[in-house]
Amino acid sequence: MRRTRQGFTLVEVLVVVAIVGLLVALLLPAIQSTREASRRSSCQNNMRQVGLAVQSYQSAKRSFPPSALFPVGAAIATNNQSWSIHGRLLPFLEEGNAYGKVNLNVGWDAQVNSGVPTMRIGVYVCPSEANDVPRVDSAGAPLIHPHTYGFNFGTWKVFDPVNGSGGDGSFFVNSRLGPQHFVDGLSKTLCAAEVKAFTPYFRNTRDPGPAAPTDPTSLSAWANGAQFKLGATTNLNTGHTEWCDGRVHHSGFTTVFTPNTRVPYQHTDGLTYDIDMNSRQEGTSATQTTYAAVTARSYHAGGINVVGMDGSVHFVRDEISLAIWRAGGTRAGREAVLGPYE
Repeated sequence: MRRTRQGFTLVEVLVVVAIVGLLVALLLPAIQSTREASRRSSCQNNMRQVGLAVQSYQSAKRSFPPSALFPVGAAIATNNQSWSIHGRLLPFLEEGNAYGKVNLNVGWDAQVNSGVPTMRIGVYVCPSEANDVPRVDSAGAPLIHPHTYGFNFGTWKVFDPVNGSGGDGSFFVNSRLGPQHFVDGLSKTLCAAEVKAFTPYFRNTRDPGPAAPTDPTSLSAWANGAQFKLGATTNLNTGHTEWCDGRVHHSGFTTVFTPNTRVPYQHTDGLTYDIDMNSRQEGTSATQTTYAAVTARSYHAGGINVVGMDGSVHFVRDEISLAIWRAGGTRAGREAVLGPYE
């Protein structure tokens, strides 16, 4: 008797491969969706810890932290003289050892050898951030680590060095705000929102004036003569790369534009960037007011995570109206709205 050989035909193998490929294609989006949901949840947990740290700071110091400490009526002698809110919150985020290694009144760039500026503070970085890597110096050595949670500096005005007044947000230079200053209510006022690391921006422009822009393309009008911090490689786009620096383009956001609004600027290198703007670095002028358009952005589909001054965490969708978004950024605007979380 002839023995027959058991096996599969080529057609059968191809059918099986096609079925497996189809199943993988169906499963991958579900897996990716699950992973993003987990990352978004972790991001919200980070923001919750940040919000609680702000509350703990207020309980210990009797005021919420200032964005930085700069002189009124004078310009500072060195560039990075005062640390950020992020630095001031370290003891309230179980980072007391790092806090003890630095002097918050001395620029972070003079204390790189302490190892603190290059630290990755996990609670300050969203798991979905695409560029969770250190910014490097000209020699390629790690210089400082970015972050993805900016504090609320208000609508547009950030700091007037002539009279020392700040913006209408939750934090500003030399501020000593307490809960009593939040007439709108802590639950109706933004504390922090997501921002993207390595954001392109320009700074030190001519004075744009007190009226906040409403058209994202209008920022290009102030680019002439500005100092640019952008380029074709990631490391050249330095906005929100210095978690230690208290200036708005590094540690904050403003509500000029709604979350994830694209703010286009076509540079002379031929590339179009989604930019931020700081009209004058806080502390570098004795006379020129700082105005800033620093947009809240995230890698989460459809919106961003925020934390309120009461410590509550919410997801704000990109479709939020500009009026409500700006209302959430003011501490005492008395706007007739429920806030940015509805």
